[in-house]
Amino acid sequence: MNNQKKLPYLFILPGFIIVTTFIYYPVVKNLYWSFYKWSPLSQGREFVKFSNYVQLFNDEIFIIAIKNNFVHAVISLTIQVFGALVLAAILEDKIFRKISGFLRSMYFIPTLISITVTGLLFSFIYNPQIGLLNEILGLIGLGQFATGWLGNSDTAFPSVIAMGQWIGTGYITMLFVVAIQKIPQDLYDAAIVDGCNKIQKFLYITVPQVKEMTFVAVIFTLSRSMLVFADVFVLTGGGPGYSSQVLSTYLYNSAFINNEMGYASTIAMIIFIITILFYLLQAKIFSE
Repeated sequence: MNNQKKLPYLFILPGFIIVTTFIYYPVVKNLYWSFYKWSPLSQGREFVKFSNYVQLFNDEIFIIAIKNNFVHAVISLTIQVFGALVLAAILEDKIFRKISGFLRSMYFIPTLISITVTGLLFSFIYNPQIGLLNEILGLIGLGQFATGWLGNSDTAFPSVIAMGQWIGTGYITMLFVVAIQKIPQDLYDAAIVDGCNKIQKFLYITVPQVKEMTFVAVIFTLSRSMLVFADVFVLTGGGPGYSSQVLSTYLYNSAFINNEMGYASTIAMIIFIITILFYLLQAKIFSE
């Protein structure tokens, strides 16, 4: 092979080394450790075959965690993808064109704030004594619904989800804004000539034309829902009890609180498999 033919391989070699070292090797190593029972505090490692996986699917906390992840994913897809697409279309409408820059900045700001600061902000909002949310409910005559949002097992995880939507919707909206701006204006002009109203233009022009960006938004949103950690860790820590536990926080607790590294590796493999399956399903749906 002459130097000219070797050149393309030399260009991809650094990227291949980085991806192999920091992605593929850790995944294979994690799969290997998931068949062992071991602790970082002991030298011995016991090969337990599939015992960790069998234990996992009989684990009530794991069932709660995976259920919470799927609930987070469904709500995030509804609000952060469909809701963000509608919001982006509204911002790009001629009626809002003069103030669209201000509105885009306002919706995007939550993305720039760190999770820790956002968690502290929402902790004050959800506070049962001085919280803004309970105060508003009292002012509009719905005081009977006031509660300790983060201390109530029925409302703790919905409260975490609400914070996640506040953070993520603005970012997805900006992605859709960019995609909508690239749609040729001639398509909308032709639709007006044909007598289409704004809803019809949205359904038959905007939605099909942003299909590729929708694919990216769905992948991003589902990945974040499967890997959500900081939102739960900062607000509830997985409590009260295990009501707001998700896969990532359960993995963290198993690895660094309970020192069950093999079990934590098993949870990580389940997260990896679910994420891959979601990606393959999305790729199949959007390729049609």
